[in-house]
Formats: sequence, structure tokens, C-alpha cells
Amino acid sequence: FFCLSPGLSKGTPSKGMAEFQEMMRQQLESSMHAELEKLLETTSPGPEREASRKDFEGFTNLFHRFLQVKGPSVEWIKIQRPPEDSIQPYDKISARGLPSSVSDCLNKLVVVKLNGGLGTSMGCKGPKSLISVRNENTFLDLTVQQIEHLNKTYNTDVPLVLMNSFNTDEDTKKILQKYTHHRVKIHTFNQSRYPRINKESLLPVSTTMSMSGQSAEGWYPPGHGDIYASFYNSGLLDQLITQGKEYIFVSNIDNLGATVDLHILHHLVSQPNGKRCEFIMEVTDKTRADVKGGTLIEYDGKLRLLEIAQVPKAHVDEFKSVTKFKIFNTNNLWISLAAIKRLQEQKAMDMEIIVNPKTLDGGQNVIQLETAVGAAIKAFDNALGINVPRSRFLPVKTTSDLLLVMSNLYSLDAGSLTMSPRREFPTTPHVKLGSSFTKVQEYLTRFESIPDMLELDHLTVSGDVTFGKNVSVKGTVIIIANHGDRIDIPAGSMLENKIVSGNLRILDH
Repeated sequence: FFCLSPGLSKGTPSKGMAEFQEMMRQQLESSMHAELEKLLETTSPGPEREASRKDFEGFTNLFHRFLQVKGPSVEWIKIQRPPEDSIQPYDKISARGLPSSVSDCLNKLVVVKLNGGLGTSMGCKGPKSLISVRNENTFLDLTVQQIEHLNKTYNTDVPLVLMNSFNTDEDTKKILQKYTHHRVKIHTFNQSRYPRINKESLLPVSTTMSMSGQSAEGWYPPGHGDIYASFYNSGLLDQLITQGKEYIFVSNIDNLGATVDLHILHHLVSQPNGKRCEFIMEVTDKTRADVKGGTLIEYDGKLRLLEIAQVPKAHVDEFKSVTKFKIFNTNNLWISLAAIKRLQEQKAMDMEIIVNPKTLDGGQNVIQLETAVGAAIKAFDNALGINVPRSRFLPVKTTSDLLLVMSNLYSLDAGSLTMSPRREFPTTPHVKLGSSFTKVQEYLTRFESIPDMLELDHLTVSGDVTFGKNVSVKGTVIIIANHGDRIDIPAGSMLENKIVSGNLRILDH
């Protein structure tokens, strides 16, 4: 975004260009600083302004690094496969068994759920964590049930911490009152609020700190990599360390497979102090559906997360290959609290910047500077990947995912979903519901009851389709209602290896 005026190209072109770019960078940083100060002036002095000032410190650092970055953040030639022992198979970790004092391990743990997202992609208002996913239970209900079950079973005190965003904080706090009599202490803190940047001027879009009306569009939560700074700034990190907590288990609240695993926890807690592992990333084997997921590599002698956004265009196909990069990051992470504190105080948490372009409702092009929580892996000592079973990665991003977790493929016990023992193959069926099913409310009206999916391999549904009660689908089933057609699958139907299109019913095999 720098243009060179003819008068600045004399002398050594590269030297002149570098000086000019440096001058432009400094000018942009100083303009940004002035705009941020103006924004702060729009709030009254006090705790709110101080919190915003802290947010802006983090943002300024990110903006500074964004202006410095030249090209992709990795040199493809320097990428190496991680050493054999840096990604351990889960079986090897669990083979060690559990100690007699599981409760001692659990009392050192804090469960953190990333709860900043809204349910907009599924047509819901408010926090995604408040969508009902199973027997009227929301994501948050299931999380609380899981931790309460641990605390009761082992007589422990594992707290739940929710990282909210300004989008989800108010609604989440209202709902938390219903858990006051549960055996779980629940804490919340807010991730930062950063200003969206005008793509052309590289200055903030907003002219006021207000979150109402049009100003609301000028702000964003900067990705889950912000957890380290906002957790530290909230004071909650120090509070938990004082209480004797040593590790956090972080995961997305919409990943229903991300339950506390006692074997991984034992592995962390029982290591010798000199070689204590400060960061574990759970990875799992890639399938064709996961080709865009971040993967672990060795780079400059450190374990590092490589995201698709960092890959030079010429190598994207290679990155997506299931043969070269066999595993991907589930975003289930186990991290040392003391290490987070140390790295925050040393300002040594170096995470790659994700530049996320957006278009606002009025058509204005903006960019958001974000970071990912797993990208900090390279800053921690003795970091490790553990290749876990696929069952620990069960995200619900769409109504297609929702159909799977609501079905008889899974049974629910103490807030945890497990694959039914009656399913012959442990793999999850591939379900693809069309645009008529995108919004949760509409999706629910299309099923009188959720079909029996125990023997399903693949289901594709497109167009205006409804399902009666007690339908079962087996093998590969494709149902396509052409434009203007409607297909009602009658109650009690059994569809096995069928293509249903219009009024035609064709046996596929």
C-alpha cells in the first residue's frame, strides 16, 4: 500500500525505498496513535477508559507488527516435519494409566471455554453457547454438567472460566444465574475490543467508543489468540495461580468432543520439573473434510502451528494434501498458567497476525487484525502435540453438525456425548443439508423427529424437504427437491442407498 513518488527514487533505489517505507510506517503509526487517543477521549475517565487503554496497547502492538510484515510469515523451504517424539499417539499417553490421586491432578486444573462467538451463522441471535443442541441442553449446559460431574465424582474444585466478547458478555452473564446451585465455580472475563481499520486509510472506522447504533460496526473481538493478554489483564490469571491452579484446558465451546481428559492431565502434572511441558496441542488425523485445518510443523527448531492463511499461494495445494500434512489442530489446548504469566510479562508471546478482510453493511471495506490461540505454541517450553481420537473433535458449526449430535448416533451421559456402541463403524457419517436447513428454527420445523442414523454413511438433502416421524436412513441417501417441488418423507420410511428426486424414487445400488 505504499506508492513511490518520483522525487524519492534518486540514489540507491532500494535504500531510498526502504527509507520512504519506514517514513510512511512511522506516519501511519503516529496517525493511528492520534486517532486512538481521540477515541479514548469519547469515554469518561475511569475504569472503562483504563480497560480500553489496555486494549489499545495490545492493538497498537499488533498494528505495528502488521506494518512491518513483508510477505508470507513462513519460508516454505524451512518447513520440516515435526520430530517423531514431538507428536505422541494418545494410546501411549493413556497406557501409563491413572494415579491413585486423580483429584490431586484435577485440583490443579481450570477449564476455559472460548465463548466469544454469536450464533448468526445458524440464524440465531445472541451467544452461540446458548443454542440448544441435545434434549433442550445448550452448549453451556453440557459444559457445566461435565465439570459438575467431575467435581462430584472426584470431590474436586475444577472451576469453569468463560472468555466472552462484548457480543456475548451481557447475555451470558444473565444465564449464569441458573447455575448458582451447581457444583461449579464460574468466572468470566472479556476478550479485548479492537477498532476495525479502514482498508484504504488504515485508520479506525469508528469516531467514538460507543457500542450503539452505527458505531457498533467499528469494533471487533480480535480472535482467540487474545486470550493470553485479556486473561492476564483481567487479574483472573493471578487469582487462579494464587489458588494453586497450574494448567488450563482451553477449547471452543461448540466442540462437544472437548471434555477433560484425565490421561492428558496426568501426563502434564506428573512430568519432572526440569522438563515440564508447558503446552499441549491436541491434533487428530486429517480427512478430506479437514484440509484447511492448521497443522504442526518444525520451524527454526521449534514446534509451530501453520495455518492456511500463512501458506504462500503456490503451496496451498501441498498444504491441503492429506499425505504430507496428516494431522490438524483441534484447538483443544492444555497450557501452563505460570508460563502464560511469564511470557506476558516478558512480552514474548509472538503470534502470527491473521488479516481478516470484511465488508460492512454500508459497503465499506475494512480489515481486522487477529491472532489464533494455538499460534503461541512456539513461545512455550517443551511443547507437545498429542494425536487424539477423532471423537475429541466434534464441533457444531452448522445445522448439518447439529443433526448428527441430536441423533441416535450419540448417547448423552453427564454432559458428554459418546458414539453409540450400536454403530458398527466408529467414523462419523458425512451429512450435508441444503440452504433450506441453514437456520436452526427452520431446520427444526423440517423434522418431526430426528431420523435413525445408526447405519448412515452419507446424507445429502437439498431443496424443500421434510421428514416425518421415525424415518431411518442407511448407507448413502441423496434427497433432492427440484425448484418448485416439495418432498415429504413419510413417517416410518426406511431409506437405504437411495436417491430421491422429485416424485421419483430410485434404488441406487
